[in-house]
Amino acid sequence: MSDFRRPIGPARASRSPAQGGARAGALRVTAILLATTVSGCMVGPDYARPSVETPLAFKEGGTREDSAAYVASRKGWRPAAPNDGAERGDWWRVFRDPTLDRLIRLVDVDNQSLRAQVAAYEQARAFVAQARAALFPTVTGAPNVSRSRSLGIERTNVSLQGQASWELDLFGRIRRNIESEVATAQASAAELALVRLTLQSEVAINYLTLRYQDSLQRVLNENIEGYKKSLAITENQYNAGVAARSDVITAQTQLQTTQAQAIAIGLQRATFEHAIALLVGRPPSELSLPVAPLAARPPAVPVGIPSTLLERRPDVAQAERTVQAQSEQIGVAVAAFYPTVTLSASGGISGSPANGLFSAVNQVWSVAAAGTEVFYDGGARAAALRITRAAYDASVASYRQTVLTAFSEVENGLAGVRILARQQVAQDEAVSSARRAVEITLNEYRAGTQNFTTVVTAQALALNNEVVALQIRLNRFTTAVSLIRALGGGWDVRSLPSGDELKNARLPVDSGQAVRTDE
Repeated sequence: MSDFRRPIGPARASRSPAQGGARAGALRVTAILLATTVSGCMVGPDYARPSVETPLAFKEGGTREDSAAYVASRKGWRPAAPNDGAERGDWWRVFRDPTLDRLIRLVDVDNQSLRAQVAAYEQARAFVAQARAALFPTVTGAPNVSRSRSLGIERTNVSLQGQASWELDLFGRIRRNIESEVATAQASAAELALVRLTLQSEVAINYLTLRYQDSLQRVLNENIEGYKKSLAITENQYNAGVAARSDVITAQTQLQTTQAQAIAIGLQRATFEHAIALLVGRPPSELSLPVAPLAARPPAVPVGIPSTLLERRPDVAQAERTVQAQSEQIGVAVAAFYPTVTLSASGGISGSPANGLFSAVNQVWSVAAAGTEVFYDGGARAAALRITRAAYDASVASYRQTVLTAFSEVENGLAGVRILARQQVAQDEAVSSARRAVEITLNEYRAGTQNFTTVVTAQALALNNEVVALQIRLNRFTTAVSLIRALGGGWDVRSLPSGDELKNARLPVDSGQAVRTDE
């Protein structure tokens, strides 16, 4: 046989209450003492957080740490240093936009993806409770009433018995599994924070892009008014005989092309408005945002020091908690190589009620202690151990990769903030020069010293520069959002539920039907 178990040390007894009461009490005390004595034995590795490389400072900006603080941070996650310049949780308030604030708050109310993740977290909490239940005995009742007739005699038999069984966690298999489920629940809580932060960021980026569309509409409308004036000038010049008919047609074409571009903005704006409605869990017909321009400049984003990034990123916390969950499963696999010991007992009333249902003759009980050990399983346990160790190694690699990705995203955000600010200054100067060029060439055209092609070229260049300047401004805002998200959006690892909170969480008692935990 590839897998068989041999009982080790079974002990059974069946006596009347008068004969075995003292023995039963002694057995119960012995069982309690045995469980207390071996409760501290846990096989398998104790979890230690994997080491990761933490830079002294961000390459693209940030504050350099002193050596003592850096060395201390490498020993583990330390409490985050207070940062009075950062918003705590409601990170979007740095944009000082009441409409954006209202929209992002709706994510927690009606977003269905977030609700699904909340349900996944509640499921993870329930798995902790389920794993913890294995520490306690299982008690069942089996009442039975029967009536029979034999040889003309009718008999009634009543059985009111209960049974209990309890697996002693001698080598920590159950406790390791509990710790694994706790770490998994904490990873689920971190994933919930990550999903919330991602949705909030998407709302902010879509909202800012919608405001960009409003500002672009305004730029196009202003240029349309300028092109109408240019068309009037060409018509006057043509009527005066100092300009060709082609100048009028060119001015009309330029005006009509820009008007078509302005009309197309409506579709883009509607698309982003509908995307926002989807993110806040509302039908598009119920969301209508008034027109408003994109702000002139994005807010400053406090960065902090690299070592604190490990505390502020929910995806890093999720990856690290997954590492512990896998580490504890190694202990579960190691415990499979050791014996299991189970205590069981049964007792109650069984017999005819004719002489008194609760009489001594009808009282029955039994207690037993049984152990099992696998002698041969074809290498199944060894393979299971290799599987858990490989899964642990993979989770460590994933954790370290997540940390590297986090630092990369922050560096990208810092580079974007710095470079786009410089680009904005240069582009604004180009816009000013282009506008002066339009004014000069138009005056020269009125004086008859310049052809209309030069005017059209200058006007097209001016419009292009204004659009590019607006795009850079949008990029600065979206980069600020991305940087805030890369920094964790004000989240902190201390927001995760502790192991004691998850282990001691009170869940509804099973009553044979589904019960909601929020009722």
